[in-house]
Amino acid sequence: MASIPRCLMLAGVLGASVAGCVLFFKGPPPSAEALAKGFEEAKLERLDALLQDAVESRQIAGSVALLSRYGRVGHLKAVGWRDAEAQVPMTTDTLFRIVSLTKPITCVAVMMLVEEGKLRLTDPVSKFIPEFRSPGVGIPSLVSWGLQVRPAKREITIRDLLTNTSGLTYRFWDLQPWSSLYRSAGISDGLNHAPGTSLENVRRLARQPLMFQPGSFWGYGLSIDVLGVVVEVVSGQDLETFFRERIFTPLKMNDTFFYVPEEKKDRLAALYIPDRHGKVRRVGEGLATVGEMEFSATYPCERYGRYFSGGAGLVSTASDYARFLQMLLNGGELDGVRLLQTETITQMTSNQIGYMKTYFPQYGDSFGYGFGVLTVDGKPLDVASTGTYSWGGLFNTYFWVDPKKDLFGVLLIQLFTIGDLPLRQEFKKRAYDSLVG
Repeated sequence: MASIPRCLMLAGVLGASVAGCVLFFKGPPPSAEALAKGFEEAKLERLDALLQDAVESRQIAGSVALLSRYGRVGHLKAVGWRDAEAQVPMTTDTLFRIVSLTKPITCVAVMMLVEEGKLRLTDPVSKFIPEFRSPGVGIPSLVSWGLQVRPAKREITIRDLLTNTSGLTYRFWDLQPWSSLYRSAGISDGLNHAPGTSLENVRRLARQPLMFQPGSFWGYGLSIDVLGVVVEVVSGQDLETFFRERIFTPLKMNDTFFYVPEEKKDRLAALYIPDRHGKVRRVGEGLATVGEMEFSATYPCERYGRYFSGGAGLVSTASDYARFLQMLLNGGELDGVRLLQTETITQMTSNQIGYMKTYFPQYGDSFGYGFGVLTVDGKPLDVASTGTYSWGGLFNTYFWVDPKKDLFGVLLIQLFTIGDLPLRQEFKKRAYDSLVG
């Protein structure tokens, strides 16, 4: 009888041989072209099939998906319809309301001013918008819907706004009584035709009690809209002009706007909402209301709009937004144009809220300046690498940037849903399945 060590050795040899056979029968190695692109073409077809199935089942009307690796676009595909009712096909140059994907752009603008010494992260917001001086914090009454308002321990700072720890909220969360106070004051969440200017909206916001002490909690709200106004005050330009001159033109983002030019309006995707059967239904030209959520399909089409929402107002294409993301991934530079120093990008894409937690785990376990950050090994929660940063918008617009893989992805859809479409995470999983190298 063979000794136990000998049996173990033979088992090991047999196992290695079987493993070798398994490896041998997996198929040919990736081609040089696939290695150069960083994607396996056959597996990208599975990704396209996912989106096409969603169109055919009427989960979505259409989408544009983009993947980039090693500094170049490796996949760009449009599926479905830009306008399903008119049977206008989706194209890769379709314009989308990117909603909260506006936020990282506004945060970049803020950090540009910080680098120039025109702004400090520790500056109180009241230095630029006096109405924020001496804020109050609302304490809900135990016997009524009212609030007891007590002085805040300190003022809101620029850093509080960047990290969403300011105490400001969104009306659409329907958190009472703040939601009713915001509605009574005529405060816009940036998703419809807001009256007046951004500054006027923010001044109305400044008169409302905060939800919590500045810097004490993470709460998603109108913080980045306030930052947009700070950029206007500090630069002496409206936000559209600042973005155009300082970000969009240098990065050659020629299809990104707050208000779409007349000659490009036919490229704007129609906006949809699920009907009671979960199938897409077009949003009309009027104001759509879901609970406290108010949004409009036509807000980017005003001819002389003056309200520039730094948190939700932009329209863009997948290719334009990819240039912005490539700049971030490159450490602040693209095609010889530098917007920010690498150290600043590192700061923006690192955990800036300590042990606080966001209520959007799909974007990471922490938060930087303008997006979620994954600081721990994401598996099985997330297929992305540690250090990945990402964000999404209300109409199911989405991006992620994975520096370790030298990868980013953009998925643009125009569908309002309560919560993110599961489609987004499946798209991301299939994108990682397609990676080579």
